Amino acid sequence: MEAVKPDSPSDADAEAGAAGTSDEKDDDGVITQVPTLAEVLLAVEELWPESLAEDWDEVGLVAGRPERAVNRVMFAVDPTLEVIEEAVEWGAELLVTHHPLLLRGVTSVAATSAKGQAVHRLIESGTALLTVHTNGDSAVGGVSDVLADALGIQDARPLTASAQGLPEEGIGRVGELPEAMTLGDFAARVFGILPSVAGGVRVAGDRSAVVRRVAVCGGAGDSLFDEVRASGADVYVTADLRHHPASEARESAVDGRPYLIDVSHFASEWLWLPAAAAALGNVLADQGHDVEIRVSGTNSDPWDFILTPG
Repeated sequence: MEAVKPDSPSDADAEAGAAGTSDEKDDDGVITQVPTLAEVLLAVEELWPESLAEDWDEVGLVAGRPERAVNRVMFAVDPTLEVIEEAVEWGAELLVTHHPLLLRGVTSVAATSAKGQAVHRLIESGTALLTVHTNGDSAVGGVSDVLADALGIQDARPLTASAQGLPEEGIGRVGELPEAMTLGDFAARVFGILPSVAGGVRVAGDRSAVVRRVAVCGGAGDSLFDEVRASGADVYVTADLRHHPASEARESAVDGRPYLIDVSHFASEWLWLPAAAAALGNVLADQGHDVEIRVSGTNSDPWDFILTPG
């Protein structure tokens, strides 16, 4: 029987390291600990409680063993095959995505479909998948909070309060700009803060109209028009505005308000990723854990180019 070299871990030691935490020293010589997936999930729950998710939503752990160690975490908007491959190649033990992989019921995860391939790749590579969706929208510091902050909106409050949360938690945000500005200038600000995608920014309203109160909803927000009107917003920034809801909103507008700014779904939610990564890193560091966290570099917006008149 071949002897194990003194500087080589035994199989049992290697398994223990994969299944649990291990002590390490940071650059300052402070002992930190690599957390298990279960410990990372507790930190995620502290930031984005699952109780804040909408009733129709599916959030939480999709794949992964809670006892496994997590050294690297990647954040992304979508759990596409390209994003999963990026996470696997980087060596992430956990991929956190905003959008669910399995939102509707399935009867098979055979690798003959894209979702089946995703499930197989995650499990075979040992990469856990966690969904933070509408709980990430509603929480303080969530998707719409980050969007509002990026636009300079002050005193933001939810458009619709969460049934299970604090008064400052809920879907969408509405607040005031420090100073009034034209709709054209504000639309240019919106365009300037978003990542570059094919769809650009579409605007409905008088370019020279003055706006100050702004409502926002990262992701698809055309179900919130009643709340936007009730808020007295001059302009509403959201994504995926469909023809009929947008047309009806324009028809029922009072003095042209609320004006509409339609942006990319992906772009409006991507802004949250760096903030979310930093927030999770801070919580884990406070708990004495050492984890490397990265935002995906993959553009998962489904559109590649756009043609416009002129």
